Amino acid sequence: MLLKTLVRPKKELTTVSENITLAEALEVLENSGFRCVPILDETGSLFRGNIYKMHIYRHKSRGGDMSLPVTHLLKNATKFVSLDSAFFNIFFSIKDLPYIAVLDENNHFFGILTHAKLLEMLSQSWNVNIGSYVLTVASSGERGDLVEIAKIITKYTSIANCMTLDVQGELVRRILFTLPANISRERLDRIVANLERKNFKVTEIEDLQA
Repeated sequence: MLLKTLVRPKKELTTVSENITLAEALEVLENSGFRCVPILDETGSLFRGNIYKMHIYRHKSRGGDMSLPVTHLLKNATKFVSLDSAFFNIFFSIKDLPYIAVLDENNHFFGILTHAKLLEMLSQSWNVNIGSYVLTVASSGERGDLVEIAKIITKYTSIANCMTLDVQGELVRRILFTLPANISRERLDRIVANLERKNFKVTEIEDLQA
């Protein structure tokens, strides 16, 4: 499954047990250099939440008791996904987090998916390294538009990647097509001319090799 290949497994992570103190957790965070780490139960199997360095520092600066259990400042207890979660669920769940905890089929802590790894996957799917140009084509979103645009482009070349972008409140849909590396400028111009002849406006052309 796709998610499993992106997850950093538990054995490679710095974690803390739920039974340590805030002082001990701060020492772990300072030694590791991480701004937050997962909190696991005593068996190391169940995800309890995350502990953030900034929250401990704030607690300490206000004269807080550092002998309290780490769970006193536990955050993100409900922020996790499963290995079989849908991509869109994962994408929106991780939005405001540095990483999201991933559970296995037994609801045991499997590892984490980081923001950086997710962005790396999206970058790879864009095919930047093997692409030549990215065409942004404006569409009204009418039924059959995507098929029609793809048909015009594939008269001249294959399509390395396709992605749609919608901006809330706008009626125009933007469709981004990454073209493979062997496309000449002359062939690109012919693709653009044919698209616009069919009333599909090419709003932007990005040269990936520039």
